Amino acid sequence: MQTEPLSDDFEENCARFLPESAAQGCVWALEGDEGFALCASEKYPQTDVMPFWSQREFAEQHADGEWQGYAVVAIDLEEFMDDWLTGMHEDVLLVGINWNAELEGVELEPLDLLEQLEQELQ
Repeated sequence: MQTEPLSDDFEENCARFLPESAAQGCVWALEGDEGFALCASEKYPQTDVMPFWSQREFAEQHADGEWQGYAVVAIDLEEFMDDWLTGMHEDVLLVGINWNAELEGVELEPLDLLEQLEQELQ
């Protein structure tokens, strides 16, 4: 089944994240030797964003350039919600949601995403 690619509509890409992640039971991230992929926030100085995707192929297209050699890894959705998002909140990291090929998209507070995921899964 061919997945519809992410678009320039950041809100639409973000809206896809919840149902697609819930359906698969996982989210996708990039992990390298130094840890998981991070980049600087567009909105907040001195804040890093950790991007996640709802489909493996979305993450795969970013495993090059600065992130060449990074592996695409699945993170169980329950673990993501219970451990990752609260930990990211404590570490003052933002969540990048389904960023497109230009690494553009929505940046969310981890606890806001947690609330949205909980509502999606009810």
